[in-house]
Amino acid sequence: MNPVDLITKKRDGGEHTPEELGFLVRGMVNDSIPDYQLAAWAMAVYFRGMSDAEATQLTLAMAASGDTLDLHDAVAPGVLIVDKHSSGGVGDKTTLAVGPIVAACGLPVGKMSGRGLSFSGGTIDKLESIRGWSPELSEDRFRRQLREIGLVIAGQTADLAPADKRLYALRDVTGTVPSLPLIAASIMSKKLAAGADAIVLDVKCGRGAFMEHLDEARALARLMVAIGTGAGRQVTGLITGMEQPLGHAVGNGLEVREAIETLHGHGPADFQELVERVAAEMLLLGDPAYHSLAAAQAQVQEAIATGTGLEKLAAFVAAQGGETEQIYHPERLPVAPVQQTLSAEEAGFVHRIDAREVGLAVVEMGGGRKKKGDAIDFGVGVVCQAKVGDRVAVGDPLCTVYAANEFSAHTAIVRLRAAWLVEAAPSNPLPVVLDRIASG
Repeated sequence: MNPVDLITKKRDGGEHTPEELGFLVRGMVNDSIPDYQLAAWAMAVYFRGMSDAEATQLTLAMAASGDTLDLHDAVAPGVLIVDKHSSGGVGDKTTLAVGPIVAACGLPVGKMSGRGLSFSGGTIDKLESIRGWSPELSEDRFRRQLREIGLVIAGQTADLAPADKRLYALRDVTGTVPSLPLIAASIMSKKLAAGADAIVLDVKCGRGAFMEHLDEARALARLMVAIGTGAGRQVTGLITGMEQPLGHAVGNGLEVREAIETLHGHGPADFQELVERVAAEMLLLGDPAYHSLAAAQAQVQEAIATGTGLEKLAAFVAAQGGETEQIYHPERLPVAPVQQTLSAEEAGFVHRIDAREVGLAVVEMGGGRKKKGDAIDFGVGVVCQAKVGDRVAVGDPLCTVYAANEFSAHTAIVRLRAAWLVEAAPSNPLPVVLDRIASG
């Protein structure tokens, strides 16, 4: 095959065959197709799109381009391995609570997670705020922990979907990152390669997410569900709000503390609701014994009430080298030495919190990376005391900044003042789940 012919075919609106997509993916991995031709093809896809069948075949080829995990020998026969994916958002520490709950309910959760990207925090970064915890696991240890603990979260390896690594690097510098089929193939190829049978997709929508508009988030969720279904997986997509930070805490150590509070049943209302919903969707998808969402939610709530979810978190942390003392005493998690409060200058109701600005303020304080390899300060962050719909009086706290020094705290306070909009008219709390997309 000739790469030029495939570029031209897609440029003119044609549909690739599985053989053509396999040829392109092999060229990504073995460098037989140069960057400039792959970039041209990605731009053609950006403008012309892909059918569901094309996107599925591309995803399967990318998943098969490196190591693929078959974890069924690590669980009982007939048991499904479940996973979740979040498209990323500000204050999104959902995996830290959902994973232990689902594992405590008897479904094994095997997950590869990533680090933070721009204003969106990463699960691995959050977990590394627990002293001693490590994401570096061999495949044998991954399997053993899945079998013995029922929960494992590891860092993504270079050998998992290597075609995606090369294609993403090209998309990042050629203006083709927003292509829906390429986004969906990137996400789903890694999920398929990691060995999950059932996947709940949490697609964030709003200012604190990479998908700002509901129609875009809905289209991405629909396509990923179609790809997963076409690949023989059970997939459900939730579209969830990210106009304001999720929960109260933004920042690695602070978010771990909030996840622990949620496993006690005392999390912020919006975060508690999302955790219980995502966990219930995972049970519903992965265990045929649950015939309704209500039955699955009741099991989730029991795991929280009895403390088995918290115990599972501690067992998981210990298995990966972390100190469980910080799980049972979360006040010992990292916390920055300087705290300053942003107070309301007028009475009224909170109408808006710019989640992206909150996330970027945390990055500026050292809670995220500006470039690859930057060190992270696990103790910095922002705790939002006033959320959309809340009534505030003059002087009431809107948020508290946790910073390494006075200058950093002051700079963050100045930036965050513009993120809160308080008006006299009442406002309503924002919905958590905006839509649900299931196969079929």
